[in-house]
Amino acid sequence: MAPATTPTHATQPRTTRQRGEIITLLRTDGTFRTAQEIHAALKRDGNPVGLATVYRNLAALTQSGEVDCIIRENGETRYRHCSPEHHHHLLCRMCGKTVEVRPETFEAWCQSTAEAHGFREITHTVEIVGTCNVCASNGG
Repeated sequence: MAPATTPTHATQPRTTRQRGEIITLLRTDGTFRTAQEIHAALKRDGNPVGLATVYRNLAALTQSGEVDCIIRENGETRYRHCSPEHHHHLLCRMCGKTVEVRPETFEAWCQSTAEAHGFREITHTVEIVGTCNVCASNGG
């Protein structure tokens, strides 16, 4: 997976009806979804919103840190509502199950490695991809 940019946690975007519907939808599901999947789910639930509006709101929510995004190997961007604390993701490649992980030893390793090479003010994004137990037991 290619790394996504780490959110800067800038000021929160202005709340609109559409933005609220997107956040509500993302909070109901723990998996990452594409903008197209979010758009389809909103329409299915009777929330008329244009695809361009979904993309615009996801960009603002990602920039503010309210939503995380990952960029898959095929270039597809997927979005998920996550906790505001710094974390990484453990993702099932089959079903999309996502677990937030906070590996403190990894953070220390990143910092010491950067310092050893003369780097400062580092950021990073880590997604660990595998197969969850349920998918593995189903032949995944």
